[in-house]
Parts: sequence; C-alpha cells; structure tokens
Amino acid sequence: MTGPRAGRRCHQPLNALHSAVYFSPEFDAETEALGLVKEPGAYLNASGYFAARSAAMGPVGPGTVTATFFNFSHELIAQHIPALWKIAAPEQVLKARLRAADRLLRRLLGEEALASKEMVEAAELALRATEGCDHSGRPLSAAEADQPVAQEPHLALWQAATILREHRGDGHIALLMHAGLDGLEALVSHTASGRGFTTRAARATRGWDEAEWSAAQGRLRDRGLLDAANELTEAGTTLRKDLENETDRLAAAPYDHLGAAGVERLTELAGGFAVTALGNGAFPKGIFGKA
Repeated sequence: MTGPRAGRRCHQPLNALHSAVYFSPEFDAETEALGLVKEPGAYLNASGYFAARSAAMGPVGPGTVTATFFNFSHELIAQHIPALWKIAAPEQVLKARLRAADRLLRRLLGEEALASKEMVEAAELALRATEGCDHSGRPLSAAEADQPVAQEPHLALWQAATILREHRGDGHIALLMHAGLDGLEALVSHTASGRGFTTRAARATRGWDEAEWSAAQGRLRDRGLLDAANELTEAGTTLRKDLENETDRLAAAPYDHLGAAGVERLTELAGGFAVTALGNGAFPKGIFGKA
C-alpha cells in the first residue's frame, strides 16, 4: 500500500503532461486540419477539446459529454456535439490527438529526453499503474483504457497519464455528486480555492455566463460554503479538503498496484519531465491561480 498522499503527488506531474496537449498549438493545428476550428482569442479549441476527450467513447451525444465532463455548460457542449462528428470521426480525432501529443512532447522535452532510458522507465511504470485501475462506474477512464498503446515510450507515457487522470476524475465526480454539488457549483468552489483556473478562464473554457456564475455563488453562500466576498468559508475549505482526500482514496488502486517504490520513482521521473515542460511554456500564462 502506498501512503495516503503518494498517489496525488504522482498524479500532479502526470496530469500536467496529459492536459498540456489541449492548450497547445500542436493540438490546434491537428484538430483544425480535421475541420474543428478554434474561435479567435479562445483559451482552447472547444470543438477539438470536446471531440478529443470524448472520442474514445465513440460518437456520443451532448448529454453523455455533459454528464462525463461534469462542469461544462450543456449549452456550450450542444453547440459542438453532435455536429462535430459529421466533420471528423472519433477514430480520426484520436489519431490527431496522439499526433499532437507527439509533436508537443518533442517540443517541450526535446529529442534526447524522449529517447532516454528514463522515458522508457517512466512509461513502463505508468502503464503498470494503469493495470491496477478498476474502471467500474468510470466511463472516461474505461474508454481510454480500451485504446491501443503506442510503441513509442513518450506516447505510451502520455496515454497512461491520460488513463490515470480520467480514472481519478471519474471518481472525483462521484464524490462531488455525493456532496450535493452540481457541475457549476463544483467549478465555482474549486476556483475559489485558488488551485484551479482563474475565474475568467474557468468561465470562458466551461461556457458559463456571469449570471449563471453569480447564481451558483449564491447557492454556495446559502449553504455556508462561500462568504459575502465569495471566498471559501471554513466549511467550504473543509469540504474541498475532504473531497480531495476522498478522491485520493478512490484513486489509490493503481498506485497501490505499482507499490510505494514504483510510485516514488514514477513521481520523480514524471516530475522531472513536467518541470521541463512547464519551464518551456506548456500552458498559456495567466489561466491558473487566484484571480
């Protein structure tokens, strides 16, 4: 068994490597080549993102995407799905996403890192961790786990990171529902913690207008989770902490399967790659933090 926070510490750099793809110019180029065009000035390509993250489930409808993504506006999703499936099939999108990951990691990490024995080791450890995932009730991670694994170690690492990220996220959504938070309330409360997107980036990428955001803040104030300044109260802080701790518990299986030594080594390796990636501009500036 691993320590109670070991899985979270390992997840953080893996998630950074996974999620950077969706904000990258490489992803924009690959998805726009399919006809999924990014709106000018947008933080990310919404059509490309909805397609790429749901494609492993097949050509699903907007209800399925809203349910599994959880904190996005259904209206925003319905603007893109199912129409985008007439432009690009899921199989095309998955191939484009993997090409984008390949191009991005080559740019951020360099050819030497991609060809290193450390990359091979990280991929082997991450894939071994995914073998411990129980995908019951976890649709996004189950769909990703059904995909064939790339031969190139850096892509295998990225795919494993994707499975582990969705495995944790699927469990987190179940806990948010148990806590009585809808998707927008979950997003607002997380943003108030200062650990996720800025309010501007959260609203823009998830499709919520000012009135909807304010209404959710009001509901959270009524529950005593936000104060008059829309900051987390003690109860709100406790709830968010408890949610993360319980998410750690539900996400522990792959890390327990890997074992303490393996988790420590994967954290070290993935952490080194993530530091390099972040230092080379993996994400746009100003989208995370308290603002």
